[in-house]
Amino acid sequence: MKSDMMKYKGYRATVGYDSYDHIFVGHVFGIKDSLNFYGRSIEELENSFHDSIENYLESCERFGKVPEKEFTGTFNIRTTPVIHEKASIYAAENGITLNQVVTMAMEKFLKKVAIN
Repeated sequence: MKSDMMKYKGYRATVGYDSYDHIFVGHVFGIKDSLNFYGRSIEELENSFHDSIENYLESCERFGKVPEKEFTGTFNIRTTPVIHEKASIYAAENGITLNQVVTMAMEKFLKKVAIN
């Protein structure tokens, strides 16, 4: 499976190309803080990504902030009332939590689409 994500120190970034400015554009994925970086070459883009993460971590330390992590294991989902009801009933009937039902469904889906 093809991935256009860059990885550095536990952070990932999506990459695109800005045809107007003729530069690669990256955005750190999975955190609320806005971390963007740019480069005209892959090497420049990669260095800019690393600098962006290093600056973020240094800023967090300077201001006494805990750096955000990509994934905490907690997120909100929106679904239809019917799906919510069916999943809740299944959980109750099987003595498990709604979170466990959602996790099982996601695991099954991710195995099917081969995401590691």
